[in-house]
Amino acid sequence: QVQLVESGGGLVQAGGSLRLSCAASGRTFSTGTMGWFRQTPGKEREFVGCISWSGSRTYYTDSVKGRFTISGDNAQNTVYLQMNSLKPEVTAVYYCAADRDRVTVVKTAPGEYDYWGQGTQVTVSS
Repeated sequence: QVQLVESGGGLVQAGGSLRLSCAASGRTFSTGTMGWFRQTPGKEREFVGCISWSGSRTYYTDSVKGRFTISGDNAQNTVYLQMNSLKPEVTAVYYCAADRDRVTVVKTAPGEYDYWGQGTQVTVSS
């Protein structure tokens, strides 16, 4: 089993930045792609981006390209989501997810991930 814990969410003004962290514990050697998703009430969980288990490749949904960056620290078993130039429309609960597959890197559907964190709220005020 792998446990994921997100942190770093909060309230920020439009144009500001936040860095979310996702700390993994447990059988972390078995994890592959790590992904970030977000969800607002009444809507489905939406893919934000993902990073390969080696950290060498990242992939983002079009709406966040150039503003969001995913990075990883294997020594700390932690993945980060740096969010810049924040807009009110990105307000959501942000979730970290992990998959056990190390072959396929790009995974954009929630069902492709095996482990999930509890989520952290990000609120961007106008």
